[in-house]
Amino acid sequence: MKFIDNLLDKLFTGNSNRAVIRENFTRTEPEEQEVSLWLAGEEGVNVLKMIYDNYHFKRAGINKDPEVHYYHTSYANGFAVSYTPPLYRGTFTKLFFGLGQKMLGMGYRMVSMDRKIDEVNDQVRTTEKLYFKPLVSVDDLSGKINQLFGNVSIEKISLDNKPNYLKVLVTLYSDRQYHEAKSFDQFMDKLFKAD
Repeated sequence: MKFIDNLLDKLFTGNSNRAVIRENFTRTEPEEQEVSLWLAGEEGVNVLKMIYDNYHFKRAGINKDPEVHYYHTSYANGFAVSYTPPLYRGTFTKLFFGLGQKMLGMGYRMVSMDRKIDEVNDQVRTTEKLYFKPLVSVDDLSGKINQLFGNVSIEKISLDNKPNYLKVLVTLYSDRQYHEAKSFDQFMDKLFKAD
């Protein structure tokens, strides 16, 4: 009988006792300027190049630190960067917001900037998320909407207040009213290459 009680306990109490906090957050102009300077400086340029190169190494079957993982399907593409040396906390945060700044220069608008805090496996998980949609432009000839690369979310996940990984996910519109999305390879080139 104890086995059944434990099983029922796990099935029906699971997430109901876990607190989840959701909040929007903002950044100050000096914080944004600091990230802009970092992106244009030697460290920012080197970090972007390292992650771009490691993404392509991973696709060729070679692992390098920081390890980059990739995800490709017909409706979503993305990558994740593990928080390992040579990255450190400050670099990781600047990379997160720096990728967001680069999205604004690629024809996107930020739709939301939020934070979710919850408990997973006895650890506190904090997920900061930037969400972007393409600026709306309609092709006069076809009447279709240009989706650029699709919708983009950038997430920075921390466990117990320590960075864990950063994830970028591009989801495509499959509706007939949209032009076909540009390739994910083009997205990576544009996101990581200098303007």
